[in-house]
Amino acid sequence: MNTKIRCLLLDDELPGLTYLKMLCEQLEDLEVVKAFDDPVQFAAEAPRLVYDFCILDIEMPGMNGLQVANLLHGKPVVFATAYKEYAAEAFDLHAVDYIRKPIKLDRLKQAIDKVRRSLESAQDQNRKTFFHLNTNKGKAILFFDSIAYIKTSEIESRDKVARLFDGEEFVLKNITFEKLAEMLPNAGFCRINKKEMLAIKAVKVFSFDEITTTLLSDLGTPIKLALTEGYRNEFLQKVTI
Repeated sequence: MNTKIRCLLLDDELPGLTYLKMLCEQLEDLEVVKAFDDPVQFAAEAPRLVYDFCILDIEMPGMNGLQVANLLHGKPVVFATAYKEYAAEAFDLHAVDYIRKPIKLDRLKQAIDKVRRSLESAQDQNRKTFFHLNTNKGKAILFFDSIAYIKTSEIESRDKVARLFDGEEFVLKNITFEKLAEMLPNAGFCRINKKEMLAIKAVKVFSFDEITTTLLSDLGTPIKLALTEGYRNEFLQKVTI
């Protein structure tokens, strides 16, 4: 990855935001797409912007940085805060780094280097063609291009059911959608609602709130899935690339 990496900034304190933006602009391999001082505005606009990662403050009114990070569907996050007590929660969210304020340029550069390595690792993962997981049928190798969609198990919510294009199903044991999103090719799959993830190539037609797939039900009719608000923008980005 030799091109610039693109970031969004969020800090409700304008002097701190201005200072952070100034530091970022001193790093030649970094581009600040937009800086926000309001977490609600950030949450509303971020899905429409093209960026690689975010630098988020944590203590903010209305919505804190941890809540914002949960809305980013796996985008890398660096937290920048004066409060050390949030570190454990931040890393539970798989934050790439956690910087204590006041931020120093060298420390920021270390965080950006970590982000770059994380993005490169994700690219390498996307070049893989399969993963192996624990399933109800034993350790299974599943090729990405064979997976049609994945849904939450109705028996055990910690498990997921993967349906292949040939109709075979595997119960993926004790795995989250967030982990699956890290393992699957980002451009090829999209979460469409709280309980389902769909392969883009399984989409036949779609409307504002519903996707008709190329898959058939037991009755021989096309399977239709709900497209909900929290996942709509990402889905529309992926099907219009």
